[in-house]
Amino acid sequence: MVGRGMRVYGLLLLSWLVLMPAASAEEPRPHTAGPTVRVYTPPLRMPALGYPRRLRVYLPPGYGEGDARHPVLYMFDGQNLFDDATSYVGEWGVDEAMDALAREDGFEAIVVGVDHGGEARIHELIPYWNLRFLPNDGAGFVEDLVHAVKPFVDANYRTLPGREHTAIIGSSLGGLSADYAIHRYPQIFAKAGVFSPSYWVSDEPFGSARRAALPDGSRVYLFMGGKEGVESVEKVEEMAAILRSHTGAEGVAVSVVADAEHNEAAWRSEFPRAVRWLFDLQPRPDADGGTR
Repeated sequence: MVGRGMRVYGLLLLSWLVLMPAASAEEPRPHTAGPTVRVYTPPLRMPALGYPRRLRVYLPPGYGEGDARHPVLYMFDGQNLFDDATSYVGEWGVDEAMDALAREDGFEAIVVGVDHGGEARIHELIPYWNLRFLPNDGAGFVEDLVHAVKPFVDANYRTLPGREHTAIIGSSLGGLSADYAIHRYPQIFAKAGVFSPSYWVSDEPFGSARRAALPDGSRVYLFMGGKEGVESVEKVEEMAAILRSHTGAEGVAVSVVADAEHNEAAWRSEFPRAVRWLFDLQPRPDADGGTR
């Protein structure tokens, strides 16, 4: 059963989701997406979901040079990733963060953001049975991510398509969907960034994690803000314990930031650390032989 604290958290999140579309009526904000972010028009057809969704694709700084192939990060809530003008209450700054990782760590990857459906978001990012928020279309959304979005990206970009080079990342309901994706399609995703996951929706993620171990080489990064509530933090720690019972500590990371809240600012701050850990980035030597 879902506890009272999680029900309260769910109601607060529902209020946030209901208010989210109204933000588009506010005075427009300037566009902040970098020059290597491409917004696809028209949106890509999503057969299982039944509705098209727009893709936003970030390319690393060196993509136009040579013929190198790159890892791919797939992310939910594409509107919130790159551009303040399309975000709800501020963007993640993913393009700036990835540019910095390329510059400082030599890590160049493609990022594919899939837009949410506005008022439909709460339905399309719940992959488990939840009577209150029917229809629960999240399983279909992730199915389309695997069978429609990824093939499109692999066909049109120089990707490293193997699971060891493929990550799924999301926050809130997107975090719940990222958790679902790596368990439902472990042959596709070896890495998951699970930010502030909405585990209040269902107990099924814990059952799925207990029933089957993730394959060797899987890495899961769990994040929760301390101000999101004690029960939310406990749920993330419970999931970490289950995953570690199968894979060991090396495949699971937990980050609880005491003063972080349930918002884009927290996820923006955590994103570079999560990517570094998921892809096991090592410090590069400086010219004088030191490291940075």
